[in-house]
Amino acid sequence: MSPAIEEATISAISDWIIESALVGIDADRLVKGFCERLNEAGIPVARVHVACSFLHPMFRAFSVTWSSARGVERSRFTHAGGNTSAWLSSPFKALLDENRQEMRFRIYKKEGLNQFPVLQEFREQGYTDYLTCTIPFTWPVEKANDMLDGALTSWVTDQTGGFTDTHLAVLRRLLPRLGIGLKTYVRELTTQNVLSAYLGTHAGERVLSGQVKLGDGEEINAAIWFSDLRGSTVSADQMPADRFLMRLNRYFDATAGAVLDHGGEVLRFIGDAVLAIFPIAGPGGAERATRMAVAAARDAVQRIARENDNLPEEDPVPLEFGLGLHVGDVLYGNIGVQERVEFSVIGHTANEVARLQDLSKDLDRTIIASDAFSSLIQTDWESMGSHKLRGVAEPQPVYALRLT
Repeated sequence: MSPAIEEATISAISDWIIESALVGIDADRLVKGFCERLNEAGIPVARVHVACSFLHPMFRAFSVTWSSARGVERSRFTHAGGNTSAWLSSPFKALLDENRQEMRFRIYKKEGLNQFPVLQEFREQGYTDYLTCTIPFTWPVEKANDMLDGALTSWVTDQTGGFTDTHLAVLRRLLPRLGIGLKTYVRELTTQNVLSAYLGTHAGERVLSGQVKLGDGEEINAAIWFSDLRGSTVSADQMPADRFLMRLNRYFDATAGAVLDHGGEVLRFIGDAVLAIFPIAGPGGAERATRMAVAAARDAVQRIARENDNLPEEDPVPLEFGLGLHVGDVLYGNIGVQERVEFSVIGHTANEVARLQDLSKDLDRTIIASDAFSSLIQTDWESMGSHKLRGVAEPQPVYALRLT
């Protein structure tokens, strides 16, 4: 007979979960804290694995694994990485396929070892018992593409004789509370991911902080990027829609991807154009922002070149783009109508950077910068003379970035 676990101890763990969920806690700390409290209460969990699906452009799920030997480890799983041999032969997959809420295998009795390779591995590592449970976040239970709207969990012990009935009863009682904490975290994480994917990281943070009304915003100083795919109108007319979309995404991956990798923020995709900023703030100020923008520009050119070296058979036309770089004050905030707003930048600086990109076509150069921008960073500029920009009274000196 296993000793009873006091009601006050169970209530204290339950209260901690709810309080943590209310104030905001990430899955790592939640799982770690829960496991530590279970062991303190006399429930000998030695390894716990929790996996949750969530919305993200690149990833379909994350997992948190806690063990007494290794502490907390976190992993993320891409949309393309679902059908690995480990997943297909796992108790988690069987649990979903059989629409069961719980499966238990007493490893010390060799249960499930022939069916699930991971249980044999656990036996070799000294574990004695294995429990896997689902914690659904919706009812009726929703599943899509082998994923549960909820959490898949496993609980392993190395105690001689495995889990007792008392241990399992307390676990089953506390798992829905743990689910509340996980659901709160996953829903908040999904909100952040969606806003970041559709608005950009900093704009998403501003919206979450309360800047949601039409007209909310501020004037900021920034280096501004405006790039455009050349020949896209012809391509759109001549190519099937799915192939043109793939072409656009290859171009965006090269240009917008370079912006993000060099510390910029992509604000909008305007058809086949990319509008991005490198805010001027903190150490280095304007020189740092323009240096980051130039590094991103050179990187984008190299990425486009690599794309053109490996063109797909269904789209053999090389990618070409033009880029305008400018610097100045812009209004950074919400524009639109009361029912539908968009977080972006507006003002004469934003208009002028688009005109600079237009000028890159006439000058047959890939990257054109304003005098205001080029004067802030010493690099290989080629003077292109002064040119009239639509909407600007006086001709403006412009410079091309030499790429070789």
